[in-house]
Parts: sequence; C-alpha cells; structure tokens
Amino acid sequence: MARLPKLAVFDLDYTLWPFWVDTHVDPPFHRSSDGAVRDRRGQAVRLYPEVPDVLQQLQDLDVPVAAASRTGEIEGANQLLELFGLDRYFVHREIYPGSKVTHFERLQQKTGVGFSQMIFFDDEKRNIVDVSKLGVTCIHVQNGMNLQTLTQGLETFAKAQAGP
Repeated sequence: MARLPKLAVFDLDYTLWPFWVDTHVDPPFHRSSDGAVRDRRGQAVRLYPEVPDVLQQLQDLDVPVAAASRTGEIEGANQLLELFGLDRYFVHREIYPGSKVTHFERLQQKTGVGFSQMIFFDDEKRNIVDVSKLGVTCIHVQNGMNLQTLTQGLETFAKAQAGP
C-alpha cells in the first residue's frame, strides 16, 4: 500500500467550514433543539458536507489529525470542533493568530513527526507557500475539504515519498 502521512493537518476556516469564525459568524455557538449548530444570533453554521467522512477515513487509516488555524477566535473555533463532534478526531490543535510555520514547529515538537511525514490541507495560498518550505506536503483546498481532495492529497504525499 502507498505510504501514508504520520500526521494530517487541517486549516479550519474555508477548509472544514465555509466561513471565517472570527468575522462571518457570531460566537458563542450552541446546538439548538432542532440539532443544528447555531451562533449567538441563531444563524445556523455548517461544515462542508464531506468533512466528517474525510476525518473518519483518516482515522480508519490510523493517520492522526491536527488543526492549524490562525484565527483570533480561539474559543469559538474550539467550540465548533466540539459541537460538530470533530474534537474526537484531533489529537492536537494549534489555534491562535500568527504564522502557520509556528503552528507546524509546535506540532513537530509535540508529536515528534518530521515535516516530511506531514500533509497539510489549507485554502490560503500564502500558508501553502510558507509551510511547504518546511518540507510538508501541502494541498491547496478549493471549495472546501472533500473526499476527492483527500484522495488526491494522499496520492501526492505517496508520490513525494517515492522520490523522483
């Protein structure tokens, strides 16, 4: 079987959900009586539809998952991960403003996983550029995370491991 990453890292805003948690929605969040996750104003907030399947597939493959987000709305982002039932998938969370390089240096320190053994999914090109310089396989997410993007990302990672 193709080589798998030892850590899969996801951005949050516009990667797992279709909004910026610090500007487009209004924390705190809660689960309403109809089961929907809503913000303070009662506005429903959602994940991209295939995100739970993506995270479950990685769990089934025994690939640990981490979050790396530059949001200033740290509490709201963590709250959403819990309300959506995604917190069980994430072994580490680096959620705070600043460079994604810092997030990855801390993930490496905490996990002992080398940068070349990580894969990173993010919607922002500047983060892809910065983190790829560390040797991380970076996948630019367009229109939200889905199973096709995961499959293509894992194939890209396996090819990078195989070398030229």
